[in-house]
Amino acid sequence: MTGTPGVGKSTVARQLASGLPGLHVDVNDVVAAEKLIIGADEARKTQIADIPRAARRIMEIVAETSGYVIIDGHYASELVEAKDLFMAFILRRDPVELQLILRKRGYDPSKVSENVASEILDVCLVDALQAYGKDKVCEIDCSSKDSTTIVEEIGSILNKRKKCRVGIVDWLTKLETEGTLDSLLASKP
Repeated sequence: MTGTPGVGKSTVARQLASGLPGLHVDVNDVVAAEKLIIGADEARKTQIADIPRAARRIMEIVAETSGYVIIDGHYASELVEAKDLFMAFILRRDPVELQLILRKRGYDPSKVSENVASEILDVCLVDALQAYGKDKVCEIDCSSKDSTTIVEEIGSILNKRKKCRVGIVDWLTKLETEGTLDSLLASKP
């Protein structure tokens, strides 16, 4: 489960894991708890994960677990190889909604702008498609939906009642048509 920060990954992953049942693994929690850090990005005010060590640790957790494992993180596609993946769900959220969520969380204005731009430009979707290919990637639009509805949608895809799709959102065109793209990208909350 991947997507831009603020789209609902952790909430949906926890709920999905409890309904399967399965294990929810939050990449950020594992990296922080086990100090799988190689440094700090002072400009972004974040820690830099040691991707190779984090990937090994995530796969150890998977190997130790019987049943479903839901791995959740915005850079999860850097940690799990295609051969080890059943399916990647990319959660998407309308950039205007996302901006409000990140502001409410108290994100630094530059992080809000960076994450909103990442959502508009499909960064997590592109990363997942490059890592796994179109056959293993499902895009879910979470805009104006609660986590239960999103989990039900994912369940329908897993149970083959609903088709897995990619290319279901086009924020650039939507925002440009609405005349809000420039102001959203230029905004400094």
